[in-house]
Amino acid sequence: MELKVLRKNILGHKTECLIIGRFEGRTENPALKEVDAALGGAIKCAIQAGDFKGKLNQTALFYNSGQLSTERVLIIGLGSRREFCLERLREVSGKAVAEMKKIGARVISTTLPQTVEGMIDDVDIAQAIAEGCFLGAYSFDEHKTEKKDIPKEIKTLNMVLPLRYKGIKKIEEGARRGEIISQNVLFARRLVSSPGNVATPSFMAEQAIYMEKEADIKATVIEKEEMGKLGMGAMLAVAQGSSQSPKFIIMEYKGGKAENKPYVIIGKAVTFDSGGISLKPSPEMDEMKMDMSGGAAALGTVRAAAMLKLPLNLVALVPATENLPGGRAYKPGDILKSMSGKTIEILNTDAEGRLIMADALTYAERYKPKAVIDIATLTGACIVALGSNASALLGNNESLKKELLRAGDETGERVWELPLWDSYKKQIKSDIADMKNIGGKGAGTITAAAFLDQFAGKYHWAHIDIAGTAWEKEGRPYIPKGATGVGVRLFIKFLENSLRV
Repeated sequence: MELKVLRKNILGHKTECLIIGRFEGRTENPALKEVDAALGGAIKCAIQAGDFKGKLNQTALFYNSGQLSTERVLIIGLGSRREFCLERLREVSGKAVAEMKKIGARVISTTLPQTVEGMIDDVDIAQAIAEGCFLGAYSFDEHKTEKKDIPKEIKTLNMVLPLRYKGIKKIEEGARRGEIISQNVLFARRLVSSPGNVATPSFMAEQAIYMEKEADIKATVIEKEEMGKLGMGAMLAVAQGSSQSPKFIIMEYKGGKAENKPYVIIGKAVTFDSGGISLKPSPEMDEMKMDMSGGAAALGTVRAAAMLKLPLNLVALVPATENLPGGRAYKPGDILKSMSGKTIEILNTDAEGRLIMADALTYAERYKPKAVIDIATLTGACIVALGSNASALLGNNESLKKELLRAGDETGERVWELPLWDSYKKQIKSDIADMKNIGGKGAGTITAAAFLDQFAGKYHWAHIDIAGTAWEKEGRPYIPKGATGVGVRLFIKFLENSLRV
């Protein structure tokens, strides 16, 4: 989808659909009045009849009778003006684009920047609209062969501003930023949506190498033999049951001064998780292709940071493997030696994500990082605790957690803090090794983080569990069913905020 920012006379602007917003209980929008007059008062009639109230995401479609250059007009409800925010702007933008896809429109134009002018900073307005539109238009159709089953793609999105509008540079900047960030959320979504026979560890490594060619990023892939030399016993154990060779992917972006310590993002990438010997139930096991969502988010974040040319240093570590019950698979009762030298008793082979993350957390020490954030679809307990509305947040540094909470509120990718008290850490103590890989009944998300904490003691660290937010089952205004790409927007906002400190 091509994004354009234009100054145009709204009545003479040629497009397949003009999108106009209206707040609940208000009719003061000049663009709405102007278009309604050209439609002979059709919009006003719909409002007076009670068919359109302006409630959040409510829509009404009108067809041109000859007085406008547009073919259609879509009115979308913005809800209460008092409660309006950037997240609602993303929602209505995503909803509008989804409605346009249903009718097969190829060129659409939104007037939302002028509708909410002055309420929020112009850069943020344009960025939110771009994000909502690009993310709302997404669908994963790569494996469909029947054209009738593939919705028509929107080719052009215009942000239309009045001829008098003076702040077009800020709108252009925000639109560009929103497009770049969205491209990388969609990059992550496509990786997560791809089936396990496509998105293998090798495939993810290939994506990283390709990214090196298109952006100012250095890609390194550590192979199985070198992992053995490094002592990554936990990572290698998880990979034993698969014929696919594991890959430890490293992406380095150096946009800051050489002496500046980097942020490190670690993303779990189990490209298919059967549970191993501790086999998962068969219903919905197909969704376990999304167990590499953390790795996809890490790759997408580095790519977005490089494309935005953020003046900081950033490293992504992505341990990628399958977890299958092959003849050589690791077993309950095994004891593993991690890269840190600490030993782990295996009680459940479906608690594999924390094992590969443990070696990645140890590897992160060599960067002497400013902070380390790991992101993983780690525990089903997280879904029980928080559902799909928020990711769990735990860590060892209050300032780091506070900034992630702030970034979550600003992007709509909300996180919620859970405690990491010493009493929880007792649950992972083993009688025959340094620790065990599950903590028994109760507090599963917390005890998983307590396990990771054993490998993150040499730097500021935060853990984000996205088990409930990585995959959308119902569909929301700018998050269709399936992979969400969660983490990319959260991390970019966190990194940008860190530059303002």
